[in-house]
Amino acid sequence: MNNPRLAKRFEQLRSEQRAALLTYMCGGDPNYADSLQLLLGLPAAGADIIELGMPFSDPMADGPTIQAATQRALKNGQTLHKTLEMVCRLRQHDMETPVVLMGYYNPIHRFGPATFLGAAASAGVDALLIVDLPAEHDNELGPVARELGIDMIRMTTPTTDAKRLPNVLNAASGFIYHVALNGVTGVGQAETEQVARNLDAIRSQTDLPLCVGFGVRRPEQAAAFAQIADGVVVGSALVECLLEQGVEAALALTRELAEAVRGVDPSFKKAHAG
Repeated sequence: MNNPRLAKRFEQLRSEQRAALLTYMCGGDPNYADSLQLLLGLPAAGADIIELGMPFSDPMADGPTIQAATQRALKNGQTLHKTLEMVCRLRQHDMETPVVLMGYYNPIHRFGPATFLGAAASAGVDALLIVDLPAEHDNELGPVARELGIDMIRMTTPTTDAKRLPNVLNAASGFIYHVALNGVTGVGQAETEQVARNLDAIRSQTDLPLCVGFGVRRPEQAAAFAQIADGVVVGSALVECLLEQGVEAALALTRELAEAVRGVDPSFKKAHAG
């Protein structure tokens, strides 16, 4: 692992024999003030790692919920500068919770990759997950990011074949984000048994933590995936809750998800891993 904050968090979780709860939120949605309030409240509510979305006008891998969130954020004036500013604000209160910026390459390209990476490192960003920048194009950001202590998170999917998998893993650091089902975020439900088989195949080729996302909406789903993965990502459900019920309700849902993930029997997880 490249980033000490991420490495320390996963080391802590291993000692507790439990999975991480990763919460996704879109920077600037539904507005800057509520978004910042949510970001600042997530660690105390039980988020182990925060994925902060960088709004982009064409989020092709995202479903209707997150697409709408990015449009709201952009309409309200959210920029990449403001998203980095949110990380700076978090770091004034919290120097331990890892932050992963998640999004697309176009805004970074317009910002200037080297300038962006420097600003991200200064803000306290721990890792990047750039959905449309495959491992084969690692040179666009990877070398400079790693020099600055920023991990490059890579995604695997149910269709990542055995031939391509080593290339994906070779360019990865921090953790692997495994997409539980084909399609876009927030749509459909993944089958736990099939995901477990996919994770076993990946785990045989890497020591990186494996986190599962896409299609995880409810506490019982999070608990099921916490039995087989090193981390569980919840996004669309939190975005919807924030929009419909407000910040406090989104934090309450985060607490429910955290309790579900923490409630997994450690002996089950240890036996599965062994």
